[in-house]
Amino acid sequence: MRKVLMVLTSHQDMENTDSKTGVWLGEFTEPYYEFIDNGFAVVLASPVGGEPPVDPMSKLAEHITASNRRFHDDPDAQRLFSNTLTLDTLTAVNFDALFYPGGHGPLWDLARNATSGQLILDFMAAGKPVGAVCHGPAALIKAAALQPGLLRGKRVTAFTNMEETLSARTGNIPYNLESALKELGADFHAALVPFTKHVETDGMLVTGQNPLSAGPTARAVIQLLGAKGELGVVDPLP
Repeated sequence: MRKVLMVLTSHQDMENTDSKTGVWLGEFTEPYYEFIDNGFAVVLASPVGGEPPVDPMSKLAEHITASNRRFHDDPDAQRLFSNTLTLDTLTAVNFDALFYPGGHGPLWDLARNATSGQLILDFMAAGKPVGAVCHGPAALIKAAALQPGLLRGKRVTAFTNMEETLSARTGNIPYNLESALKELGADFHAALVPFTKHVETDGMLVTGQNPLSAGPTARAVIQLLGAKGELGVVDPLP
């Protein structure tokens, strides 16, 4: 059975505000069910393990998606989400693909996490797909620090500077992800209209721009993986 490792942020605090962040729920649920419904096993992990924080804004009525509702009614998925494994217990050899959902949290922890950065390098070196959506591509920053030049000339996308401005959170984050990726030499592309779906694939690296791109990003990873796996979920709990 083919297995996908999904890495979620453990960070919830923003700057200059009492508002919280974390995983953008739909950016987890959309890819999660894309993988499950296409027969892939999914393992969830995070830097500190346990239940990741969820961005409260992603639970508001205007952001609720069909996959969010499905997750709400899925006790098995909820149990896995509440008990993510710690990153330092996992290696690339046991998985076929790596995926990073967004939410603003990765700007802090995954962008600086050496274990995550090395996982990305190990997957890419093994010719295994790495997917990331919205702020998930922040994890590429640490990978690029460990392997300078990694992103030079790579076609990527992520939550744009314009989308940050329109979301009114630029004063609460440490940097704009689009600018950070460009500084690392990435060939950054985005949809002409903010908050519309956009996916870039460069070799085995797949990146999605924003929440609407979460499902399409996962489907692009699945396309790279080729044949469907056997239906099922890897449950790391006893």
